[in-house]
Amino acid sequence: MAAAGGFGALLLLLLLLLLAPAPRAGQPVFQPSFIHMSGLRANSIFHGNSSGVNFYIILNPIDEETGKLQVSNCSGSKTDGDWNLSVTLGVDTSKVIIDLTRNLQLCLPNATDCCTTPLCVLETLQVLACRDSVVLAHLLIQAEIYANSSFTGNVSEDASVIPNQVFQPLGPCPCDLTDGACDIRCCCDQECTPDLKQLFNGSCFTGVFGGDVNPPFNQLCSTKTDEYTPDWFPFLCIQSSLNNTPFLGYFYHGSISTPRVPSFKIPLQMSPVKVFTGYSQGDPIMTEENEYFTIPQQSMAGQCVGNAPVAYLHDIDVKCLTDLASYKEGLPHDVRINSGTGGMLDFIQQNVIYRTIADMGKFIAKSESLPTTEVLCQNVTFAENYTFICKDENIEGINVTVFLGRLCDGEILTQRFTAKFVSLKSNNAEELSGNPGYQVGKPVRAANMNASDTSGSLNILQPAGRGLCASATDTPVLFGLDSFTGCILEVGINEDCTLLRGNVTERLNSLIQATHVGKRSNSSYSDVNDWVEIIRLDPFNPNTSVSTGNLKGICPDIPANLNIRIIFADVGAVQGIPRQEILAVQISYSTVIWQFQCGLTCENTVSFLPITASVQFIKVPAQPPIPMTRFQINYTEFDCNRNDVCWPQLFYPVTQFYTGEPYSQCLAKGLSLAFLVFLAAILSNPWFSKVWDNFLI
Repeated sequence: MAAAGGFGALLLLLLLLLLAPAPRAGQPVFQPSFIHMSGLRANSIFHGNSSGVNFYIILNPIDEETGKLQVSNCSGSKTDGDWNLSVTLGVDTSKVIIDLTRNLQLCLPNATDCCTTPLCVLETLQVLACRDSVVLAHLLIQAEIYANSSFTGNVSEDASVIPNQVFQPLGPCPCDLTDGACDIRCCCDQECTPDLKQLFNGSCFTGVFGGDVNPPFNQLCSTKTDEYTPDWFPFLCIQSSLNNTPFLGYFYHGSISTPRVPSFKIPLQMSPVKVFTGYSQGDPIMTEENEYFTIPQQSMAGQCVGNAPVAYLHDIDVKCLTDLASYKEGLPHDVRINSGTGGMLDFIQQNVIYRTIADMGKFIAKSESLPTTEVLCQNVTFAENYTFICKDENIEGINVTVFLGRLCDGEILTQRFTAKFVSLKSNNAEELSGNPGYQVGKPVRAANMNASDTSGSLNILQPAGRGLCASATDTPVLFGLDSFTGCILEVGINEDCTLLRGNVTERLNSLIQATHVGKRSNSSYSDVNDWVEIIRLDPFNPNTSVSTGNLKGICPDIPANLNIRIIFADVGAVQGIPRQEILAVQISYSTVIWQFQCGLTCENTVSFLPITASVQFIKVPAQPPIPMTRFQINYTEFDCNRNDVCWPQLFYPVTQFYTGEPYSQCLAKGLSLAFLVFLAAILSNPWFSKVWDNFLI
């Protein structure tokens, strides 16, 4: 009956929620505004200005006589019964957390503070957001929580006696999962009475999980079967009890392995061998202590890692958020760097310049919570700019500029770390362009040959803030890195489809301000042969005569996806490093059907249209594959890939490439076989019979 009543209350709450008026644009609201809670915690987001807003929690806000919601008033607290309310305030969004503090274990005899029925909690909650005794928004929660029945016994503090795993299995009954209760279909469970076992005696778990931890092995004489049993089996089988089984070896291991914490170190060379013979692109930069040179960088999850190695010729520009409590100093600036020339004493000292930040507003954001006591401040590093001066495969110098500032408790600091590699041959410290092909991670060069200023750009979207296209910026396409970015465009229900197609096309076309792309990173603007023309596949132009009728909020053939495909190849090598060039570039569009999305009402609301830009690098072979010879075409019986019998690999078992057996055994067997073949050849020769006859005479 309680479950039926809870289901009826849930339907009533859903009906009231559907009949409630939709919030107007800009009005504070909880998202979601209704939660069906089945665990110990529920989360919701309060959208709106939280200045001066108080949050309250009310238990059972439904009138038992009428079954309707009681009139909400801004009275209460952040605790009610077994419920706690906690709020993390923000500027435009605040996180609301509702926790249940009671015990969810089923009651044992003569026990208190527990659940008497499996349906432990069936309650209705309401969270109010109030400002000056005025209700701004409300959150409805239907809590339907069942008791935790995974453990029904008392925890004993007596130490368990673990048997010797060498002589008997550690777990004789793996299907016995519940302490103090009988597990269904587990016939080896000692807590199952004979009456209970009769209910599932014919459906017991089999195998190791069902308690057969010592199954008969194939070498036992008692396991002989008529199928697949050789004639010599009775002479070589084993007479043994199941207690002495080879399966015990799978259940124990005598040694204890300690975890190895990985560190950014490489093993020291014990012999006087030169470790460094020059850096290649992507090699980690080493220090004097034979460790990786590290600066903070972003991981794949978006978080900052403080001890990430710096790769040679890979520029870095990252931003990391921190506060005074979690601030950590990086690698000391007195660490010397291995130049890569190969000498044991060729180490470079960092040239460090310290400066003070004048405008700290670009780096520091104030916290929402105001300090109540004296504020603690400390001088910290705001930014570090590393400039590596390179020549060929070696590092000639390091210039570091450190910007210092004052960080106080309650402030959020945006640290910036950059690393840039420049060539020693360059007079104006230009970026190291390569060999002269493209390097992975470097911007793709573009040109606009139809304009007086031939410099162009090839960019993709870089979302910011809420991800709207209005605040999105552009970032250049980096060679060799496939990318997929996008932003969200706000569209109204009365949007004109033709105007929408034009706006989307114009925004995506603004990313491609070029007609040609450089084959190499040092392509000259004066030489047309150094550039490849961009192949443009214009978006589909829909037939204006085709109409969707008088329906609003539906626009077909919206070119919302920009696809950039770049074909490149290895065309040579410089000092052993492959030289990569771009062969062709194609730009195309993919269309979608946009439809306005709204709830019960669509007035004064906007919908979203995601537009994306993707980059795909396709590598093609620089040379065509080697054609097949006439022998390979005609004599297919010698092709091991198309025949079961492979004569060219007749002696493969006696070579070092065969790993099925130790090489010494394979060699001994091969020599024995060769001796037998040689002996058979001699015995089959006619002159051997004559020599044998003469010997007998």
